[in-house]
Amino acid sequence: MRHKSHGGGSCFLHFIYIKMIDKQIVADVVRDAIANTDAFLVEVTVSPANEINVEIDSPTGVDIDACADITHKIESALDRDVEDYELTVGSAGLTAPFKVAGQYLKNLGNEVEVLTKDGRKLCGVLTDYNEAAGEFTIEVQKKVKLEGKKRPEMVVEPVALKVDECKSVKYLLKFK
Repeated sequence: MRHKSHGGGSCFLHFIYIKMIDKQIVADVVRDAIANTDAFLVEVTVSPANEINVEIDSPTGVDIDACADITHKIESALDRDVEDYELTVGSAGLTAPFKVAGQYLKNLGNEVEVLTKDGRKLCGVLTDYNEAAGEFTIEVQKKVKLEGKKRPEMVVEPVALKVDECKSVKYLLKFK
């Protein structure tokens, strides 16, 4: 909004109106574009300045051609003469926190890092994900003093967690 004074005590208000792009329209276009693939939509965000960010993922990976195809389909669905926007289409980051069920399912059998809302940090192998229940299971290694043994031994223990009790869950990238 700009305020401009023109003397004589009169005041004129000028409003600059930017129509915000409908996030649901973009999400629908993306879902149509990936309908016959193994890709899935992670997130669509649209800022007040019409900066559109689309994140997709796939169990087999996301290549540049898939991103370019989705970009073209979004551009053909939106009219730049009516709505000016900036568009970014890419894959979800390798170590970005999981946002959708597909990311949990893609990472079954992989090592993940979990930060819980109560401050715990757990690392283990993601062994189960139940979308309906909103929970997942990881297997963590811990040292335990077993009966009849002189030294503690490493054992694998399953830990069930609720998705909504976690700050973040993400793929654990290790360098050897």
